[in-house]
Amino acid sequence: MKNTKVTFLVQSAAIAAIYVVLTVVFAPFGFGEVQMRVSEALTILPYFTPAAIPGLFIGCLIGNTLGGAIPLDIIFGSLATLTAATGTYLLRKHRFLAPVPPVVANALIVPFVLRYGYGVPLPIPFMMLTVGFGEVLSCGVMGMILLFALERYQGLIFKHTAA
Repeated sequence: MKNTKVTFLVQSAAIAAIYVVLTVVFAPFGFGEVQMRVSEALTILPYFTPAAIPGLFIGCLIGNTLGGAIPLDIIFGSLATLTAATGTYLLRKHRFLAPVPPVVANALIVPFVLRYGYGVPLPIPFMMLTVGFGEVLSCGVMGMILLFALERYQGLIFKHTAA
């Protein structure tokens, strides 16, 4: 049982680290009213392992902090990722639905952070579309490519939990 806990912690830490690196490296594309956060492609990982849920949350928290986000964004952006990761885990028996929770959670939460935290004057419904579109690209396109690649090599990386 101890080995299982260690594996869980190592996977969580690795996912958090990768999320942080991707967020910081691609920061020019991952913040603002029109954004495509490359690291959000990782929100499909709860399809493979529940360790991804805390890993993504902590990674987003650290990535937002290092990316210069305001406290409101650090908190609610990270909670959006936590909500998305949990939703993906709950839908793990339906592979093609894996990117839906990240798209929906971020499209509903992030525009309010942009408006009330950063003072972006654009209409919230418009920002829901722009943020949602960015999430479709990162989670729906890049995330699904990652999902298919990991499914092919899952025995080398994760023990698949969707069965």
